[in-house]
Amino acid sequence: MKSRIFSSYLVLLSLLIFGIAHGQKDIIVDADTGNEVDDLYALARILIEPTVNVIALNAAHWQTSHWAVENSMENSHRLNQQLLGEMGLSVKTNRGAIARMYDWGDQAQHSAAAYEIIKQAKQHSEERKLPILVLGALTNVASALFIDPSIASKIKVHWLGTTMDFEHKILKRNDFNCAMDQFALDYLLESSVEMTIMPVSVASAMHIDFELMKTKIEHTSLGKFLNKRWYDHIDSGRRNRVLWDLALITTFIYPEMGKLTTVKTSRDSGNREINFYESVDAPAIYEDFYLHILQFSKN
Repeated sequence: MKSRIFSSYLVLLSLLIFGIAHGQKDIIVDADTGNEVDDLYALARILIEPTVNVIALNAAHWQTSHWAVENSMENSHRLNQQLLGEMGLSVKTNRGAIARMYDWGDQAQHSAAAYEIIKQAKQHSEERKLPILVLGALTNVASALFIDPSIASKIKVHWLGTTMDFEHKILKRNDFNCAMDQFALDYLLESSVEMTIMPVSVASAMHIDFELMKTKIEHTSLGKFLNKRWYDHIDSGRRNRVLWDLALITTFIYPEMGKLTTVKTSRDSGNREINFYESVDAPAIYEDFYLHILQFSKN
């Protein structure tokens, strides 16, 4: 056991050295943190990661859910800031759209988040695209693209959403993140923006028992903070959850923790090639999470 722990610390040290030596990769994270419990755990993991630099943390809405609270985007924005305070980190936070995109006219939701995406994308190029990790509705990204279509070649979107029938190559839109803004999804699918999608049907492998999570991280201050979110959530009675977003975040860091495939979508879904994860190594993702939370708490 001691040998395994020592080896894990060596891996963390090597990642830190790699990040410093090779320069961190700038990313934007767009999260509906007020929606489910999983967002906060995923955000903690990406904020710890030494090989990336989160240049902006945007808040997303989730207004049409039966679990939604009033001013859902503001709720996400507040939780984002609380997490940064708990971790002692300074990251620019932006308010996003308060609702889905419009159906006609100026269809964009103009927000600080959308304009931050435009600003940062313009500092990148086709050769060095800006990754945007979207954990909820695609409203902020699609709005930015609607406002300034020139950024399409300068960003790449990693998103949790849809279900995919890999056998028949059928993209289904019967999940929460699709329902939050169907127009934004269509707009991005029909664009030239590079997309990597984590289907919820794949992320569903991320089931976790609360007692196990408690055993692994409750003895750390950050772990207590994250688990308190589990207690305080409007749906707090559940003893098992799926930490969907942690799959997206971790496979972005370590692509080898999932299996990618390229699918050409149907004519009504863009008719283009998009990268989809068809499986994830959930046990490895959770072991990585525990290790980083514990290491962060010791520093």
